Amino acid sequence: MKKTPNAETIFARASGAGRAGVAVYRVSGPAAFSIAKALCGRLPVPKRASLRLIREQSGDPIDEGLLVLFRGPASFTGEDVAEFHLHASPAVEAALYEALTAHGARPAEAGEFSKRALVNGRLDLAEIEGLADLLDAETRLQRKQALGQLGGRLSAAAEGWRGRLLAIMAPLEADIDFPDEEDIPAAIAARAGPEIDALIAELKQHEKAAAQARAIRDGVKVAIIGAPNAGKSSLLNFLSGSERAIVAPTPGTTRDVIEARLDLGGILVSLFDTAGLRENADNSIEIEGMRRTRMTAEEADIRVLMIDAAAGPFHAGSVPRETEMRLDQPEVAGFDAYGLLREGDFVLLNKCDLVSGQDVPVSPVENFYRMSVKTGEGAAVFLSALAAAVAGPARSEDALLTRARHTEAVARAIGHLEVARRSLAVAPELAAEDVRLAARALGGITGAVGVEDVLAAIFSSFCIGK
Repeated sequence: MKKTPNAETIFARASGAGRAGVAVYRVSGPAAFSIAKALCGRLPVPKRASLRLIREQSGDPIDEGLLVLFRGPASFTGEDVAEFHLHASPAVEAALYEALTAHGARPAEAGEFSKRALVNGRLDLAEIEGLADLLDAETRLQRKQALGQLGGRLSAAAEGWRGRLLAIMAPLEADIDFPDEEDIPAAIAARAGPEIDALIAELKQHEKAAAQARAIRDGVKVAIIGAPNAGKSSLLNFLSGSERAIVAPTPGTTRDVIEARLDLGGILVSLFDTAGLRENADNSIEIEGMRRTRMTAEEADIRVLMIDAAAGPFHAGSVPRETEMRLDQPEVAGFDAYGLLREGDFVLLNKCDLVSGQDVPVSPVENFYRMSVKTGEGAAVFLSALAAAVAGPARSEDALLTRARHTEAVARAIGHLEVARRSLAVAPELAAEDVRLAARALGGITGAVGVEDVLAAIFSSFCIGK
């Protein structure tokens, strides 16, 4: 990013909105210190909190609070920054807003403080994304991943890859300078080829692990499916620990998809309760609900099929009649719920407290569990298995590529390097161009090369004041 000084001074509330004991107001820009002096009088030493009376232009007091100064470039934005730590009340906020605007500052836009940090070289693009992820983190693993990226793990790796490519380009450029030397292409291929091969292999490993990193960042989707009145809504409420879904004995109570989010072993899980699946539905609303069930199940990472043990596992509305599981036909997809289940999904036989042990079937599927949502019987075993399955897609905390943008950049680099490898021995000048394109693709991860097209999308996700 090209550094351009900002002529405007901006301000925003940097702490959470709403009534609180303390609120932090941040001011950044060339006039930050002069505005602080106008409001508070004598300025404190930078990086030292000092108690000050903040006044309006008329001299009337706004509030008494702490003033902290950060002199650029040793600040978050790289500019002079003043922070006011005041009481969080609407009256204080309104008065401070008027005072700051009266002295020439303007309200900041979403993500504008972070954008200035990027422009002024305080953070690179990957670190900015790590900051955005940290602000959104809901689980322990999300926090650890975001802190690692904010701390420069991905940036250091990307710049390391890019540095290796720039080193590879040096001998390739030599062939362009000395085209009449017959042995140079072969020598270049012998020296640069193994280095390109090693980098391709390393990048492919990170590309393969990208799904694991995104599972931590984005979470895992789990869809609860099954026939009406099987206990799907009860399971959602049980796992989320709240009454998110309406539970009633009337079949078909759930007509739309209901979502609950929970932290399962450090992984963010989006749990979806869906409308019941059954044959011969003739109500348009129910049919639409079933369509949404199928769509949600298709998009989910894991599906949990619930079956009502009290209704009879092999009949009485547990699954569609034509796909009933029979002990003499284990290959029949009796637990397949209209073909929605996939390998690794779960079948959960609910209401086991209402049936005797001999009435409970033995399932031909691997992840088959018995439970009573009402009494909690079997819940610990099922929840442990579900947590292990959820952790599967997110098992690598060291994976670096947390966003699709990162993965696409690495994929482009791999493609250029594979073309360069084939061109080494016959056309080093063409290989040099592909290596340069690969380096450019990797530079886009940190913003070392043009990424203006992605900036708006990234900063629009930030809150005002960050």
